[in-house]
Amino acid sequence: MFKKKVWLLFIVFFVCAGLVREIDSVNAAGAGSLKLGVNDKLTNINAVSIKDTYFVPLRDLSLETNLVLTLHADGINVKGNNGSIRLMNDRSTATLLNGKKISLVTFLENGRTMVPVKMTTHLGFSISYKPAESLLRVHNSGAKLSDTAFVTQHKKALQANATTGTTGKKGKAVYLSFDDGPSATTSQLLDILAKYNAKATFFMLGPNMNEHASQVKRLVNEGHAPGLHGMTHVKDKFYASPTSALKEMNNDNAILKKITGQSTTLIRTPYGSKPYLTKPFRDKLLTQGYHLWDWNVDSEDWRYKNDSNSIYNTVMREVHSLKKSAPVILMHDQKATLKVLPRILETLKKEGYEFHIITSDMTPNNFWKDHR
Repeated sequence: MFKKKVWLLFIVFFVCAGLVREIDSVNAAGAGSLKLGVNDKLTNINAVSIKDTYFVPLRDLSLETNLVLTLHADGINVKGNNGSIRLMNDRSTATLLNGKKISLVTFLENGRTMVPVKMTTHLGFSISYKPAESLLRVHNSGAKLSDTAFVTQHKKALQANATTGTTGKKGKAVYLSFDDGPSATTSQLLDILAKYNAKATFFMLGPNMNEHASQVKRLVNEGHAPGLHGMTHVKDKFYASPTSALKEMNNDNAILKKITGQSTTLIRTPYGSKPYLTKPFRDKLLTQGYHLWDWNVDSEDWRYKNDSNSIYNTVMREVHSLKKSAPVILMHDQKATLKVLPRILETLKKEGYEFHIITSDMTPNNFWKDHR
């Protein structure tokens, strides 16, 4: 027993010593922060933004979310009501309940273990992030308030946090979007996005969601935004009438709800909204609360397929041609896109872009300039 305690103390000392320089460099970078919401409560926990990821103190998080922490020789086991995860001593990986290892960075700050908020998705929580409203919230079945009601209830505190400048300086925003999925290669696409810590919005087809339900759950759990692309992707069927278009989106949304427990208002119509989505169609869809999104950068991956250089050059040329608007990049959830995606992400990161998801509170970017 004595030898075991000495060994554990040695591990802790070794890890702490090895991370001192790392956290010093983090502090020197001047990371911003947001107050963390847990279910219906706005806590006093500061979530610190570092390289597009929000970190919180593990001990404080455990107290607010009723997590059980257990120290082991190889790391810290974190157990919630709906899952567990072991944070390994290498500070870069974690082990899930099924034994699978994943990439998950932690570090020490003033003697506290800091963990990414996204870790909570492995413990039965969902995450809501709306930077425009300074909202960062983890929630499970114990939450009674919707995100809108949460923001309304804590409006003064959220605004006060925003006006103090604690959200930090943001880089240039870029919005990646993928159409027509999910597919047999969505897991590889998500792996690439995770490697570059990039978030994206997926405009998905109903039948494909049914076929690849596990990938729909994964992309939502990893903080990507689900969107709707209809059911058929057949022009004559989708655009047969305003009623047929609405029916396809409603059916698509019902499938998303069945798989993930949540619905969305984000839609992208097949082939883009022009010229087919005329005013009667838009009135039918948008008066039901949907928000129409097109794009301002077309990767043309649908045209060039495996010609990675042409796809890359097209994306970067169109991104650089935008003067005022943030890039909304159209790509497709297909095997050919996987080859060029890392190159695009790497270049955009080097140019100072941050990868954000499209949210329902944003002003829609569509070809009709219909901002409903």
